[in-house]
Amino acid sequence: MGKVAFISLLVAAFAVFLGERIVNLRKRTLASRELEQNHLPNCALIPNLNHGSEDITILGNGLAFISSGLKYPGMPVPDTVVGKMYVLDLNELRIKPTELRMPRNFDLDSFNPHGISVYTDPTDDTVYLFVVSHPELKTQIELFKFVEEDYSLVHLKTIKHELLHSVNDIVAVGVESFYATNDHYFVNQFMKSTVEILLSQPWTNVVYYSPEEVKVVSDGYYMANGINVSPDQKHVYVADVIDHNIHVLMRKEDNGLVFVKSVAVGSLCDNLEVDPKTGDVWSGCHPNAWKLFVYDAMDPPGSEVIHIQNILSDEPVVKQVYADDGKILEGSSVAAPYGNKLLIGTVFHKALICDLK
Repeated sequence: MGKVAFISLLVAAFAVFLGERIVNLRKRTLASRELEQNHLPNCALIPNLNHGSEDITILGNGLAFISSGLKYPGMPVPDTVVGKMYVLDLNELRIKPTELRMPRNFDLDSFNPHGISVYTDPTDDTVYLFVVSHPELKTQIELFKFVEEDYSLVHLKTIKHELLHSVNDIVAVGVESFYATNDHYFVNQFMKSTVEILLSQPWTNVVYYSPEEVKVVSDGYYMANGINVSPDQKHVYVADVIDHNIHVLMRKEDNGLVFVKSVAVGSLCDNLEVDPKTGDVWSGCHPNAWKLFVYDAMDPPGSEVIHIQNILSDEPVVKQVYADDGKILEGSSVAAPYGNKLLIGTVFHKALICDLK
């Protein structure tokens, strides 16, 4: 075989491989899915949240924490957007989030908030806020103490570790301890955004962190994303976003995790929230994530909320609670219930509050 013929054969083989990978990616991102509108009653856009509300978590007293302004490769977010944290009191009639006062000694310019979690210390009721941040697209965890009297944050420490290299979401299980999902295997941005996406292999993982120990506790995820814990702290839930399921894992005494089962959700579910009273799992999902990769303002990515009841039983109930084709809400990433209200956040768009009944 001549050199020219050999090169032509290689080019043809690569074209076939690339085509197959793109077909696979379109399948995993549900590119051909037709979404039917399924709106909740009395929905309203939340003021001030015009550049995302990527993650939301709610305290038992109705205070909702919201991360906003995430800048992520491929997302249509202006460079001028600044990362911010908000708090919203769901007990007030007027729905208007308040920007949390950040510490003076904190680097606000590089703050790029992603997944969040709160932990209330049972010994003194101090509320600790954990925030995944991506300064210059790197990963670190910012730990704050929340001061309710003036809606401010006190910065306690910045956590970095080689195992926490591409953290998406986090769930706190102690004053300084948490589980975190790495949504990519590679550190290099080109490898993450092209090679890894095309190969689509189960390489990502879950990491446990404490000041005494850092270790991988679960792996084999195509893209580990949202994570949360059951009300009794005995089980951890992990969303494998492009595999369309949520993994249920049991916690061991050494904080390791043992796989129990997977629950199919039929969508690309992002962050997970758990109702502290019922144990139900809620998620903001991407019904057609291909539109996130190739964003078109005239044909935007839609939004979907999935509600899972009795997730630990042999027959969990998976139900679509909300769906929109992107005309109202683009790219939902979280759904957080409180009483008869539901907050729905997005990666880079707006946020919605709806009545559940």
